[in-house]
Amino acid sequence: MNEKYKNLIFSLAGALIVTFLCGVGIFDRPDKWVQDALFQTPYAVPGDIVIVGIDDNDLRNFGPYNTWDRSIMASALEQLAIDPNNRPAVVAIDCVYTGYTNEESDARLVEAAKKLGNVVTAGSAVLGTTRTFGPRSVLYDDYAVINYDAPYDELKAVTTTGHINVMYDTDGVLRHSALYLEPYGERVYSFAYEAARLYAQQNGHVIKEPPLDSRGQFFVSYSAEPYGFYEDITLGKLIRGEVSPEYFAGKVVLIGPYATGITDSYITPIEHADMMYGVEFHANVIQCLLDGNYKEEVPDYIQLSVMGLVCLAFFYFCNDKRLLIAVPLLVVFEALSIGGSLLLYHSGLITHALWLPAGIFLLFVVAVATNYIRAAIARQNVTKTFERYVAPNIVNEILKEGTDSLRLGGKLCNIAVLFVDIRGFTTMSERLSPEEVVHILNQYLSMTSACIENNKGTLDKFVGDATMAFWGAPLPEEDPVYLAAKTALDIVEGAKALSAKLKAEINEELNVGVGVHYGPAVVGNMGSEKRMDYTAIGDTVNTAARLEANAPGGTVYISRSVAKELEGRMRFTSLGDSIKLKGKAEGFEVLRLIGKEE
Repeated sequence: MNEKYKNLIFSLAGALIVTFLCGVGIFDRPDKWVQDALFQTPYAVPGDIVIVGIDDNDLRNFGPYNTWDRSIMASALEQLAIDPNNRPAVVAIDCVYTGYTNEESDARLVEAAKKLGNVVTAGSAVLGTTRTFGPRSVLYDDYAVINYDAPYDELKAVTTTGHINVMYDTDGVLRHSALYLEPYGERVYSFAYEAARLYAQQNGHVIKEPPLDSRGQFFVSYSAEPYGFYEDITLGKLIRGEVSPEYFAGKVVLIGPYATGITDSYITPIEHADMMYGVEFHANVIQCLLDGNYKEEVPDYIQLSVMGLVCLAFFYFCNDKRLLIAVPLLVVFEALSIGGSLLLYHSGLITHALWLPAGIFLLFVVAVATNYIRAAIARQNVTKTFERYVAPNIVNEILKEGTDSLRLGGKLCNIAVLFVDIRGFTTMSERLSPEEVVHILNQYLSMTSACIENNKGTLDKFVGDATMAFWGAPLPEEDPVYLAAKTALDIVEGAKALSAKLKAEINEELNVGVGVHYGPAVVGNMGSEKRMDYTAIGDTVNTAARLEANAPGGTVYISRSVAKELEGRMRFTSLGDSIKLKGKAEGFEVLRLIGKEE
């Protein structure tokens, strides 16, 4: 199959998987938190909404909240109505006054609310799940009103009632507000909506109802963090006349609990770490309604469709690409997806802000992992194949440098060259069967290869029963001559052990001669474009071969350049110019390597 089609199918599968993961809700909780961080930001509010808080000092002065006489709230309303020219536009009391307590205080509260006008009081519902049995199915309503507490009749008659129920999202964060409830068939709008409606009406405006979700709720765009609407105006200060009536003139005044001793605080999307009091939540909802800053959530099926297409495009272009291309591609797609979510939000549309960035990042990780695995497999295959023909360190160098290292050419460098050969191999092979010759040769070549590899040498080639190796290329070595000399001694000792084994097996002995020389040589890929060898050429190589050719069995011949490098670390003895090397002028000194210094 064509590689493009393979990539397309693989990309389609990856896009479908991440889209499915988002669709089943695996990212729901972190997605909501990302939405909160991106979308919910405070801004400077106009100041039309003020809060009168019932704080801890009020609880100490007036007693426990559940024991308060209703004349306390009546006193607050009377104080707000004291100056006819500076009355609030709306007063909303975030307290539920159900039933009757004291005839005098109940009547006083009614009279104060009636005199002030435009007072919103609170109703509270108990929500639960109901089941309706049909002929073939059962219908469940998880937000059914089980019970509803409204203000007592006289207070309800002179005020506007709104419900104060709040409904958390599944992660326990308050992001939505229920526009209305329908207890006993009567539609009751929210406390915040009624306050906003009356305020708009006072100023000649009409509140447009926000778009609702399947739960009858709308998304709240918060304008202030906890304490953002509060200016330390308490109920006690209001009652004592410590706040000028001009402060409240023409505004929405919210009166509600603002103390830790009263359980009325919530986690909100604008600040997860700091709880927000219920009265502050209502202030944010009122501001949202007054601004008309409504947001509508884009249906999931549309978002999932777009996500699938974008993820398919990203994975198709990113897969099988180097990090130099894949990382910028990731940054561009992530920036576009996050920027797109913000742009849509400010246009009135809410999207799952994490879906697309998370899906793209997951596919990026898969692409990188796939490319790494693919490269590792290819590298392993190349390594296994080439190590059969060349030394492992040559293979590693090729893999490091890439295809450039496979071009013809060489470089001049100083290397230590070693040659080793079996003495009398031709005679031995004439009297042995081919199988026995191959058996001996394989064991011998395995032994020499192991000695070279153990001493970090580059195994150049096998020529019949001869082995050539060098040190100092393709990677530089700190002590190439010493490693070459140590390898020569190891090969001599290895040959002795192998000879003893062969003597016991087929009554044959094995003797090797070794030559080592050090000097400049050209090292690189030699041959043609279709057939090349990584090897070394030059007089240094030829001299090492001549030294080996003259070395008796069990002997290592070295040159003076080698001996100079080994001075004080290995023992050797000079043979002077008694050994005549082919192609070398008179006076070329040959030395016999004896072993390491004690």
